[in-house]
Amino acid sequence: MLKILLPTIMLIPAIWATPAKHLWSTALSYSLAISLISLTWLKSSAETGWLFLNPYMATDPLSTPLLALTCWLLPLMILASQKHTTPEPISRQRTYITLLTSLQIFLIMAFSATEVIMFYIMFEATLIPTLVIITRWGNQTERLNAGTYFLFYTLAGSLPLLIALLLLQNSTGTLSLLTLQYAPFLQLSSLADKLWWAGCLLAFLVKMPLYGAHLWLPKAHVEAPIAGSMILAAVLLKLGGYGMMRMMTMLEPLTKELSYPFIIFALWGVIMTGSICLRQTDLKSLIAYSSVSHMGLVAAGILIQTSWGFTGALILMIAHGLTSSALFCLANTNYERTHSRTMILARGLQMVLPLMTAWWFIASLANLALPPLPNLMGELMIITSLFHWSWWTIALTGAGTLITAGYSLYMFLMTQRGPLPTHIISLDPTHSREHLLMALHLLPLILLISKPELIWGWTA
Repeated sequence: MLKILLPTIMLIPAIWATPAKHLWSTALSYSLAISLISLTWLKSSAETGWLFLNPYMATDPLSTPLLALTCWLLPLMILASQKHTTPEPISRQRTYITLLTSLQIFLIMAFSATEVIMFYIMFEATLIPTLVIITRWGNQTERLNAGTYFLFYTLAGSLPLLIALLLLQNSTGTLSLLTLQYAPFLQLSSLADKLWWAGCLLAFLVKMPLYGAHLWLPKAHVEAPIAGSMILAAVLLKLGGYGMMRMMTMLEPLTKELSYPFIIFALWGVIMTGSICLRQTDLKSLIAYSSVSHMGLVAAGILIQTSWGFTGALILMIAHGLTSSALFCLANTNYERTHSRTMILARGLQMVLPLMTAWWFIASLANLALPPLPNLMGELMIITSLFHWSWWTIALTGAGTLITAGYSLYMFLMTQRGPLPTHIISLDPTHSREHLLMALHLLPLILLISKPELIWGWTA
């Protein structure tokens, strides 16, 4: 555990000590080395399921894929942010990379915490760097508004969780995940118990975000700089799903009845946000809403509490993390050239940037869950487990997949096909940095086809 965490912490003094001309290359190679070492976590051999054990931090098959994804994303964010931070003074560039690194430290500690309170503190701590990145480096004037939404939604959702955790500590005497699974089931029946159940899940459902509590997400995504959008889409939304999976095992036997409204909201959200995507003009906003719809499926898969639902949710979280992060990077490369996020103003780019169109094509197909990609495997597992739970859900999930295919193709055709508008006169050529960035997003996704059990979680 420490062989990843300590180098990540030491990356911060390295950033401030490096000469200006070597700053980006040093940060990139250092973080890439950390992410390559972190892949060793995926090789799990323990019989009990828990690995690298000490009393406070440990990994198990549920957290290792998310940890590897977190470490994999830091070098990609550094690669993606290079161009739009170059005009800034060098101290601000250093601050920017330091914020990204601190975000990775908090996320590693959140995903590997065995104490639920430590998970809660790190869950909240990720708020600070993200907020600074959105409000300081965002593109438009709306960014302060977006930061306020982000802050207050997350805080309002997670305060009930803190109270719920303190109550749990009172009744069971421990908050360690290693011992909570052996604690006797709480006899939950009263109204207060039902409120406790809702308090435990509310924070995670707002973070995911569940349709209805999702208004902060499109704002935050659209206003954030590229690294903010990438880390939000790829890892911060997954904190919600991970926390739900951890808490679900303690919330028996209330879940059976109480989760109905949440499942309905999640599945209805898949259709509603998909329909919103079909009429978006703003590219980043479209990708942000598509995240809400995918996370709705994940929430439903976790709430019905079957092993297939859990596995499908974890696979879809990892696959969606890589896919939506890739789509945000592609949207950013378009924005750096055309200085507009409106799709109608920048179309027909296949004529001028043909190789970029290939990356767009792969990312769009991954977003609509093309077989044999892991996206499809996750969605199919969730849809089958939902169908087994109630066969009415097939109408909602089926319509959701059709709409997803519709807006993914709409996004691809609007940005890449058609005549080149006359106002686009001179475009920068694509750089090898951008092609490397896209390859590092989409190659892991394609390689996971050959060894999917790495991200199967507890079922593997």
